[in-house]
Amino acid sequence: MDLKYLPNIGPVLAANLQKIGIENAETLRTVGPEEAWLRIRLEVDAGACLHQLQALAGAAEGLPKKELTPERKAELKQFFETHK
Repeated sequence: MDLKYLPNIGPVLAANLQKIGIENAETLRTVGPEEAWLRIRLEVDAGACLHQLQALAGAAEGLPKKELTPERKAELKQFFETHK
């Protein structure tokens, strides 16, 4: 599935994903949202934020980020805090 059809993925995030070699939903799921976010942060956008990480996690699951479980949001926040 093309990135533009995933929830939470706008043109800027789609472009950032393409810059790190993620061209579709399958690749995003394989790489994982945390790894994709780290690559974006290191290679494209040093200011990538927690909201972007949550957007990637939601997209990988096919959900709007607001529908991530509280547990998943806590995991993502902890990951973000250890990698910022």
